[in-house]
Amino acid sequence: MRKISAICRKELQMYFYSPTAYVAFAFYFLVSGLMFSLDFLSFPIVDVRPLLGSLLIVYLFTVPLLTMRLVSDELRQGTDELLLTSPASVWEIVLGKYAAALTVQLVLVVGALIYPLILSAFGDLDQPVLWLTYLSLFLLGAAMMAVGLFASTLSSHQMVAGIIGFAMLLGLWMIDWIGESLFYSSKEWFGLFSIVGRLSNFNKGVLDWADVLFYVTLAAVFIVLSVQALERKRWR
Repeated sequence: MRKISAICRKELQMYFYSPTAYVAFAFYFLVSGLMFSLDFLSFPIVDVRPLLGSLLIVYLFTVPLLTMRLVSDELRQGTDELLLTSPASVWEIVLGKYAAALTVQLVLVVGALIYPLILSAFGDLDQPVLWLTYLSLFLLGAAMMAVGLFASTLSSHQMVAGIIGFAMLLGLWMIDWIGESLFYSSKEWFGLFSIVGRLSNFNKGVLDWADVLFYVTLAAVFIVLSVQALERKRWR
């Protein structure tokens, strides 16, 4: 656990040294704030559910920016060999990096609480819907961060890793639409793997543990894939 914590602290420091992270934060808060303002001015209702749709779109672009350097930077600088031969196991390396990404993602979720705080000045919010909506945002972000982490193990170029991560997230985002358009008879099966479709129960104020398990499992799968990708590099 100490090794995971040390790697996590190192990665968090790198986030604050990286201009890309500041660009991602600026993009996230500026664009989400603009979309929130436009939505509320157009449809002045005291409800956080329209806000979730705006935040999801911003997440699609922000997460690849925040995760693309996690491993690809090590590969580019050649420090991956030093890291992989350190006393820390590959699992500890990956979990440490993922913990740092998850901490940053938590900052995004907590920062976005300013929007329901503003809405509460105009009326009462549905509390179960509010907190389950933000829980769904955190779970979705946790899964997306794991996808981005895996993408960063596939290339030594940050931009390429970012593009791969974006493409993978976009595929998971649109999988239900792809199923409905190309495989109509199996559209319900495709919908089970949609990272957006799984949010519907949370938006209704309903906590379905199957949805929670889906996001946790998705994150775990891509963490395992990240470990496997680094294991292959270790034995080359």
